[in-house]
Order: sequence, then C-alpha cells, then structure tokens
Amino acid sequence: MARYNGPKTKISRKFGEPILGNGKWLDKNSNPPGQHGAAKKRKQLGEYALQLKEKQKAKYTYGVLERQFRNTFEEAARIKGVTGENLIKLLEARLDNTVFRLGIAPSRPAARQLVSHKHITVNGEIVNIPSFQLQAGDIIALKDKSNGNSAITSMIRGKNPKFSWLDWNDTEKQGTFITYPERESVPENIKEQLIVELYSK
Repeated sequence: MARYNGPKTKISRKFGEPILGNGKWLDKNSNPPGQHGAAKKRKQLGEYALQLKEKQKAKYTYGVLERQFRNTFEEAARIKGVTGENLIKLLEARLDNTVFRLGIAPSRPAARQLVSHKHITVNGEIVNIPSFQLQAGDIIALKDKSNGNSAITSMIRGKNPKFSWLDWNDTEKQGTFITYPERESVPENIKEQLIVELYSK
C-alpha cells in the first residue's frame, strides 16, 4: 500500500503542528505550504473544511490511507460506545503505533518498517502487518534474532510513563498491551468529533 513519502515539514506547516517528526522547523517557518503561504488562504475555514482537515490530520498522524481509515471508522461505529473515542482507541491499538508508544522505534514510520520487516512478535509469533489490532494482554517484543541486532536495540528508548495502558519490561525488552486507552490519556491533538460529523454527512 502506498504511503506518504514527501516532505514531513510540509505536513507540519500545513496543520501548524509537528504531525510528522519533531516540528523543529515550525519555529523558523510556520506559514502554510504554497507560493503565497497564508496570504491567499481564507481567514476562516468553513464547517466541511474544518472536518476534512481534522480527518487528514488523524490520517497523517497514524500513517493510515483513506480506505483503511474509513474501514477503521466503520468498525468504531459498530462497537458499543462513543464512535469518536472508539476510533482513537482502534488507531492506538494498531501494532505499529504500539511499537512506537513502547519506545521500540523512534517514530511511527520506523515502527511500521520494523513490523513489515518481521522484527516484531506478538505473543511469540512474528506479525508483519502494521495495522494488526492488538487485544488486551498481548505481549509485543523483538524476535530473538533482532534482539541481538545492535542497530535495532540502540533505538529502544522505553515507554513514556504517561502511557498507562502499556507496560514495558526493560530487562526482557518486551511490552504488554494492557487495555484500550481512555481518550483523555491519548496526547494527540485530534478533534475526533469533527471526523464523526464528516463521515455522518
């Protein structure tokens, strides 16, 4: 499946946030991309534009393309509970995102590559599908051969303590997906209700 391989800073400038990468260049140039920057843009976006922008932000953040994102939304709508919160929970439960959250990889694209190249196991079995949906209690680890690869292990930083829905064992270099996160625990600045409104049209 195709992925966005263009300039990361361009996307960060588009949304005014460090969507991809650390956003260090936003301090130098925070104008939207394009020949005229913000000069030729509408000063106030309409309702549809705001909803579309929020959906695009979520897609770029989690590295998901349109069809897969739509399928994830439809699954979230079928689950009991608030659709917007369910959407964030499902995106957070993706294997590539969890590898990133556990600190095994420095970014989501790097995590996706580790998964695709068969370096990651779930409950002892190699899984090379980045969109694989984790369940409560699943154990995520590097496969034995990869655990001896210094190029891979040198990237491991360990889990951020604020991600309470995950557990990381630094000695064994493996993590546990404890449960789906609550929306307030997820730090991403995404207004999921606007996405729900967009798909409800």
